[in-house]
Amino acid sequence: MRWRGRRTSSNVEDRRGGGAFGGRGGRRVGVRGAGIGGAGLVILLLVGLVFGVDVTPLLDPGGGTVTTEAPSGPNRIDDETEEFVAVVLAETEEVWGQIFAESGAEYVEPTLVLYSGVTSSACGTAQSAVGPFYCPADQRIFLDTDFFRVMEERLGGGGDFAAAYVIAHEIGHHVQQEIGTLGEANAMRARMSEAEANAVSVRVELQADCYAAIWARAARERLAIGRDDIEEALATAAAIGDDALQRQGRGVVVPDSFTHGTSEQRQRWFMRGFESGDPADCDTFAAERL
Repeated sequence: MRWRGRRTSSNVEDRRGGGAFGGRGGRRVGVRGAGIGGAGLVILLLVGLVFGVDVTPLLDPGGGTVTTEAPSGPNRIDDETEEFVAVVLAETEEVWGQIFAESGAEYVEPTLVLYSGVTSSACGTAQSAVGPFYCPADQRIFLDTDFFRVMEERLGGGGDFAAAYVIAHEIGHHVQQEIGTLGEANAMRARMSEAEANAVSVRVELQADCYAAIWARAARERLAIGRDDIEEALATAAAIGDDALQRQGRGVVVPDSFTHGTSEQRQRWFMRGFESGDPADCDTFAAERL
């Protein structure tokens, strides 16, 4: 994957602040109480990913105000990580803007927020322990870029294109929001039992994987995406499948608790999107077999 020197998106909001986390795009506010960083934070991130638990109390054991970051003015590219994210975001804007235009619709570009440790969102507190996520309430993607290192060192997936896949997956959720799928799915989940709601969530996540691959196929020539890059994405999809994470963390697999899909499902829906290139083929809600 060749991304350096390409156009960057202006829709990146850098809240990482200074100090140990690096970056200069934000300022830290409201700090009180003890916190966890470094290796401890990485371990908590894995706990949150594997077990799906809220570890907020552990991130702020003092019970006081948590550390947040606020923007300090117009964003600028501060480091290679931010440049990478901004290039990938720009590529998703180009691809989805064209796809929407071809169907007579306008693609509203989301904002991607980079942060360190914890920050605020319209969906509540954003924290490293929950991993990257999309908030439909403010159409923002929240990403603590330390997740990329954890993904490579602890979860068995890594590389530039694997990181791009993670970003493109969250963009897939924004696409779902734009076309109404995400709102409909959330409304369905609110009326269901936990197991039924989880099954809907799996379809939402697998569709986002497929949409990520739609982007990868459309951008493959510009970014020189090759077979090795696709293998990176597939390895990452396998590493973050519900069955793989549960087997690693609990030693037992509980299908009714799946929310993102198995490793095999995530790989298969990614490849379906990449081989097809047609968003209509990503309709996981109509599929009899996931």
